[in-house]
Amino acid sequence: MKHEPQPLPVEIHRGLMGVYFDRTTVSMVDGRNGRLSFLGYPMEMLVEHSTFEETAFLLINGRMPMSRELDAFTETLRRSRSLPAPVAEMVASMAHAHPMDALRTAVSALAAFDPDGPDAGIEAIRRKSVRLLSQMPIIVAMHHRLRQGKLAVPPDEGLPHTANFLWMLTGAPPSDEEVQVLSEDFILHAEHSSNASSFAARVIASARSGYHAAIAGALACFEGALHGGAIDGVAGMVEEIGSPDRVAAYVRERRQKRERLMGFGSRIYRTPDPRAPFLRRHVEILSKLRGEPRYLQILDRLAEEMKAYAKHGVHMNDDFYGSVSYKLLGITSDLCAAVFSLCRLAGWTAQIIEQSENNILIRPMLHYVGEEASEYPPIEQRYEARDGLSATSTSENGIPA
Repeated sequence: MKHEPQPLPVEIHRGLMGVYFDRTTVSMVDGRNGRLSFLGYPMEMLVEHSTFEETAFLLINGRMPMSRELDAFTETLRRSRSLPAPVAEMVASMAHAHPMDALRTAVSALAAFDPDGPDAGIEAIRRKSVRLLSQMPIIVAMHHRLRQGKLAVPPDEGLPHTANFLWMLTGAPPSDEEVQVLSEDFILHAEHSSNASSFAARVIASARSGYHAAIAGALACFEGALHGGAIDGVAGMVEEIGSPDRVAAYVRERRQKRERLMGFGSRIYRTPDPRAPFLRRHVEILSKLRGEPRYLQILDRLAEEMKAYAKHGVHMNDDFYGSVSYKLLGITSDLCAAVFSLCRLAGWTAQIIEQSENNILIRPMLHYVGEEASEYPPIEQRYEARDGLSATSTSENGIPA
């Protein structure tokens, strides 16, 4: 019989919206005022003064490095640019796979070859994370080239982190402008509080699963179309629009159909995403480098057209300019989420460490409102009332006739 739900003894927060499940010192996202900081350092300050290597050290170790510590951290990153042979062979065998599937699978496999093995101590997690920071770019670049029918490009220990990734991805020395853009992008996207993938990583870490398992879980969540998988949508929209003079009509048509415009809307920010101005600058830099102003013109016209909807809380998010920035770097649409995950790894690690230092199993509740069975029905008396099927109205293989 159908259970008649009683007045709820608890308030339901679907999607855990507005729920604070713990305290954190890793990052602060102020959605009302459009602010973002990592361990108290404003994101703008880090982009202007820091490097990705320094920002990664900050997140993984919870403090800014001394000069000698940063040198040692950078050197360890460079010396860790290699994959165990079985993992490299696995990546090659998945040349047909989606980049995120290949990356997630390879990260899981790396757990079996990590020198720290099953050690779940905080210092072991930090050592594992530095190795993975170097290994994930190799996986992404190697897989991308192999699926294009090209040879993998060996890493160059003489290059900084992001420059080396671009080198392995394209096989060509990156320009100063490209390195600047990607380095800043890696800082901008290094951490963003308890988003879906970071929460997934913390849930897995709370169960005392291994570091690589938590990262693989974060990657599985991140590739979803409602999370990191959404980043490639804006570039496709810009291509669909084609020229700046078609923007107004495009916006009008989409709004009349009540269809969402890619690159707008956020569960957190009630202002334009604070990362957007930096990402716009990236599109401007790359547009000049490529001699292709059309994309920026379309984006700026879209931003202007959408100002009318700001009063309804519809603001641009980081995908708006970020998607086109990746396109101008030569990153294909189905590769965007994998590249974005390279930025976020340090942040996921910080979340895992924080969870592990003061752990409690994350176990939320579900309020049951389903049916209640009063007695156990014999199999010959069972039926599907909604379909009018009895236990006898099935074919020989058990499928309803």
